[in-house]
Amino acid sequence: MERLDLTLAEKLLKINAIMLQPDSPFLWGNGWNAPLYNDNKITLSYPDVRRFVKVELSRMILENFPDVEVVASVAMGSIAMGALVADTLGLPFVYVRNVPKDHGLENVIEGNFKPGKRVVLIEDLVSTGHNAIKALHEMQLAGGDVLGMVAMFTYEFQQALDSFKEEGLELITLTNYNAMMKAALSSGRIKEDDVATFELWHNDPENWTPRSLEID
Repeated sequence: MERLDLTLAEKLLKINAIMLQPDSPFLWGNGWNAPLYNDNKITLSYPDVRRFVKVELSRMILENFPDVEVVASVAMGSIAMGALVADTLGLPFVYVRNVPKDHGLENVIEGNFKPGKRVVLIEDLVSTGHNAIKALHEMQLAGGDVLGMVAMFTYEFQQALDSFKEEGLELITLTNYNAMMKAALSSGRIKEDDVATFELWHNDPENWTPRSLEID
């Protein structure tokens, strides 16, 4: 049976939801240089991939958190997919803002959320884990019982793994960085010679300097 993590990694690579450029790195929003860029929102434009992700995230929630009462997305990238999953499961849906709304009710949690409800958080991808932990705290402040988090993709950075462990937040993902690397190699999207570049970056993403920016 084909592994789910490899299957989804191949799909994400095929539609360029994950782009690999070891020789021409991307600049992330947090200021990091990186040999890859992930934009899982692109999955929404491909009905077969969108359906695959929706079904697998729903299955993952039912198998691991069967007592869930509310699906909550971490804004902004996972809102659409979270709503699709909640609809599939027949559950209420809310989403958690990064910062309070600057007008009106100044909400952090958007939707009709009642304290005491059992919640599963949804994220499209996990990098540093900062936004996920912030959403966890906001749900807890609102009286939510957060059972865990499901995500489409994780970079498997050590700092994120440590943060989730410290907070006691269980994270389950459909695919991950290592599966993506295997799929990229097997499909020829990267060469064996590129692996060392990705490993150097992955071990210290905050301080990694691309070869093109190195000063002799």
